Amino acid sequence: MRVLIIEDEKPASESIIEELHSIEEKLEIVGICSSVDESVKWLEKNQQPDLILMDIQLSDGNSFCILKSCDITCPVIFITAFDKYLTEAFDYNSIDYLLKPVSHVRLKTAIKKYKNLQNHFVNNHSSLLDYFNNHEKKKSRILVKRGMEFQTIKVDDIAYFFTEHKLIFLVDKENRKYLADKSNLAELEEELDNKIFYRANRKYIINANFVKRFKPLEKSKISLELVLPVNDEIIISQENSSAFKKWISEI
Repeated sequence: MRVLIIEDEKPASESIIEELHSIEEKLEIVGICSSVDESVKWLEKNQQPDLILMDIQLSDGNSFCILKSCDITCPVIFITAFDKYLTEAFDYNSIDYLLKPVSHVRLKTAIKKYKNLQNHFVNNHSSLLDYFNNHEKKKSRILVKRGMEFQTIKVDDIAYFFTEHKLIFLVDKENRKYLADKSNLAELEEELDNKIFYRANRKYIINANFVKRFKPLEKSKISLELVLPVNDEIIISQENSSAFKKWISEI
């Protein structure tokens, strides 16, 4: 896999490259560009890579200028400190949108997504790009309410969701509880990345990154323990235990 890195902060690009090599051994960094101008010149002179990891805000402008200037046909993973560009990012060949600082798990998931889609659409780049452009976009933030005010919480920071008295709550990595602006867990489940979040039962949706351990119970049920305290024991039913084991083993 040939990868082009577009990032204007050297420590950030070095960190990304280190993470990439730990995720995928058969990977070649074919170029590192730090500006819009440098990126456009590189793309004009070189064969297109298999994948581009692209920061959005560069030293000399917005990286969308690169995409408007060059005919880029390969998939792009956007990396940025801001989520305000999410909608515009998916107007291009984006397969994922990662917020800084990029976690190992999120980057690994993005690379796995690229490889799975590449294998499925092997030798058919146009079909692959059609899939990217039409694929459902998952939320990066959840709207919550505190008193009379609203704010957003990064999805990656959410340990779990739960329902209580017909209301939907979330608990973040700091064990803070918020009221989510959602009517039910089924609606919420559709908006979350199912590679990261799992509907454990009728009451809970959990984040894989916050699963501490799990143990078998009688009748093939599973008991989950999260890294944060939870008021109830989270039980995976006998019917869903196999699916849960398969899901968490593929993270």
